[in-house]
Amino acid sequence: MRGNKTLLTTAALGAAFLLRNGKSRDKLMKQFQSLGSSNKKNK
Repeated sequence: MRGNKTLLTTAALGAAFLLRNGKSRDKLMKQFQSLGSSNKKNK
């Protein structure tokens, strides 16, 4: 149970950081989009 609490805390802190930092949020979204497009090309 302790591991789940730690994981949720880490995810919440990361989400809070991304909500405040626009550059990091945009960079992360571009990475996810490029990952998604590369997966489509491989299929």
